[in-house]
Amino acid sequence: MARPVVLNSSGDVVHKFGDVSRETLERLQIYVDLVLKWQPAQNLIAPSTIPDIWSRHIADSLQTQWSYPEARTWVDIGSGGGFPGIVTAILLADEPDAHVHMIESNQRKAAFLRTALRETGSTGTVYPGRIESVAKDWRHGPADAVSARALASLKLLFELAEPFTKQGAKAVFHKGQDFQRELDEAADSWQFDLVEKESLVDPLSRMLVFSNLSARPK
Repeated sequence: MARPVVLNSSGDVVHKFGDVSRETLERLQIYVDLVLKWQPAQNLIAPSTIPDIWSRHIADSLQTQWSYPEARTWVDIGSGGGFPGIVTAILLADEPDAHVHMIESNQRKAAFLRTALRETGSTGTVYPGRIESVAKDWRHGPADAVSARALASLKLLFELAEPFTKQGAKAVFHKGQDFQRELDEAADSWQFDLVEKESLVDPLSRMLVFSNLSARPK
């Protein structure tokens, strides 16, 4: 059975993913330090994953933007501690036309996300509220892409993302080893075009890029 790639430091990330610039790496290190600083009070990541934060969270989240590099405007739903929203914003920090919108209902995590954007010099906006409510009142123009990681089943993710995908956004979702079952369940009520990419971190997981997403007629 294939084993996940374990990256325990920023240097390992550079070695594994050679296209990470020094400036980006410095921003990622600032972000990791912030996560670890806020972790005792906010529980931003599962405590058991702290030793492997670079592989379990940073390297995994880098794949979101890499899966759709043409996108400049992102909506990250259920952003939590910023994986992948903050990581996407860091990767796009030097792109003048880029912006990452992050929706997070937990007020304290929303405060952390604002701090992370400021401290890393990245461009984004945090919306403290439920995804459905923020999406319903969206007044910030169309997005190129909508992302989520470790949030919900694909079927529910499609429902949450629909306000953005119906305006043309692609959906970029991380999914684990059970991805095929979720795809089959979602296909019963949704139609879509799919590009499936093997995870660079875990060969059994997938990065799924959906376009032309729409609900099947009932």
